[in-house]
Amino acid sequence: MLKGKKIVLGITGSIAAYKAAYLLRLFIKKGAEVQVVITPAGKEFITPVTLSALSGKPVVSEFFTANDGTWHSHVDLGLWADAMVIAPATASTIGKMAHGVADNMLITCYLSSKAPVFIAPAMDLDMFAHPSTQQNLETLRSYGNYIIEPGIGELASHLEGKGRMEEPERIIEYLEHYFGRRQSLREKKIVITAGPTYEKIDPVRFIGNYSSGKMGFALAEACAENGAEVTLITGPVALKTHFSSIHRIDVESAEEMYEAALKSFPTADAAIMCAAVADYSPEAPSDVKIKRTADDMLLRLKPNKDIAAALGQMKRDDQILVGFALETNDAVNNALAKMNKKNLDFIVLNSLEDEGAGFRYDTNKVTIIEKNGCSTEYDSKPKSEVADDIVELLSSYMQ
Repeated sequence: MLKGKKIVLGITGSIAAYKAAYLLRLFIKKGAEVQVVITPAGKEFITPVTLSALSGKPVVSEFFTANDGTWHSHVDLGLWADAMVIAPATASTIGKMAHGVADNMLITCYLSSKAPVFIAPAMDLDMFAHPSTQQNLETLRSYGNYIIEPGIGELASHLEGKGRMEEPERIIEYLEHYFGRRQSLREKKIVITAGPTYEKIDPVRFIGNYSSGKMGFALAEACAENGAEVTLITGPVALKTHFSSIHRIDVESAEEMYEAALKSFPTADAAIMCAAVADYSPEAPSDVKIKRTADDMLLRLKPNKDIAAALGQMKRDDQILVGFALETNDAVNNALAKMNKKNLDFIVLNSLEDEGAGFRYDTNKVTIIEKNGCSTEYDSKPKSEVADDIVELLSSYMQ
């Protein structure tokens, strides 16, 4: 999958820079063309001579060559690459990338890159766990970058913990997987619902839930990354999309989401019902703010339309319908009942009993149950990786 690919390999000032030589060698063996860009601190750990001998190209470090004044264009490198891999990525470089501090050639290349960017952090366990580092990594994820999580083991400090740069072989596998699957949904149209719905009580109050929309947006990005044209119908969230092939429809209420989903589904190849849709809404919302009184307030609710069930009834044989089930008890039986009742092809079960799963978290722990009886349980992982697992299965249904 890497043959003929153009890779910018960024190397920063970490002891793990020695692994970059192995990674570079593996890229070359796979048939990739590699341009190394190294920070000044990186040259303290591994020499440009070594890297140039392996890549067959002069290593770029400064904005221009001192002896002849040759200018190194970060813009040209950003346009040239099919992928940019920063391995190892120190806490300092990660912070600069997150905040646009373009004080070296590597950061300017990153800011100019039109290609996907893969970041392999390497640092001591306390540096990696520090809130500032984690926030910077989350910022980079929100920009559409891919974080290759570090491993757990003995670190340069001789402490044990998470912070070891992932092994070169695993980084190669990560990129091969990316390039191998990115067109699995080419020319497919996918409808995705995401986020909460707000059911109005009066002009200032509503019934809602804790959904952040992160899982649905991760699915939209993963589908688009795999070549799909995505219609993302989202409730009120503060998230952004990064692919031009994602057509976003913002709604507020369950009724609005229902209307948008029914309109979009007939021309779609598949739909993923990831939104946390309110089951009930006020029967008679007030046009003016309801004032507080000494008496109890009774709010009469009416059931909302079931979006997944409606799509399940109209689903054609050539369409795939995927649902989500967030449960607090008897999770598997409830998910199975929901899948069968709503005519889903498979359902993604997550339970609030699992740590780090459900609303607001950046991670999720799911079990995918298929209509044919197959059930696959996954470990807790970032929602972007959960989305990859779901899209991989969806792609297999659509071959």
